[in-house]
Amino acid sequence: MSWKVDNAHTSLEFSARHMMVSTVKGHFNDFSGEVEIDPQDLTRSWANAEIQASSVDTREDRRDEHLRSADFFDVEKFPVITYRSGKIESRGDNRFLVQGELTIKDVTRTIELEVEFLGMQASPYGFQVAGFEVSGSLSRKDFGLNWNVALEAGGWMVGDEIKLRIDAEVDEVATAGAAVAAA
Repeated sequence: MSWKVDNAHTSLEFSARHMMVSTVKGHFNDFSGEVEIDPQDLTRSWANAEIQASSVDTREDRRDEHLRSADFFDVEKFPVITYRSGKIESRGDNRFLVQGELTIKDVTRTIELEVEFLGMQASPYGFQVAGFEVSGSLSRKDFGLNWNVALEAGGWMVGDEIKLRIDAEVDEVATAGAAVAAA
């Protein structure tokens, strides 16, 4: 079953420590994704996503401009962040560990995401929807996002660990064969 990410009902959020004492959260506003779901065996499913790096939004214009600069995402040279799922391992109770390839600034690393499948439901508009909650973390330095400032009292301005949180709703896409049969 082929599915497309429903941007109106999906959020891609991240958080990082700021000055070692607080957490700054942000999200990306412009993204797309496709999912193939095997309802008989979810470990045989897959997902791909593209995120427009320039759509980063932390609710602070100056910080967002800095994140778009060469110090971080360098959106002029590397406009797209991509993700491709790989091995999916069942953890029971509709929970899965997904290993996938994340590419930021032409650096690709394997990351692990914890995924909870929330189920499928018929929408009032005549198609199926499915939902997922996803969490994980990564080292920003692994992707060349190295900018930082040492703090006088010790530590760093920006923490290395980036926590990820994705709440995703996907919509079933009619295949060409199904569309022809329905016509």
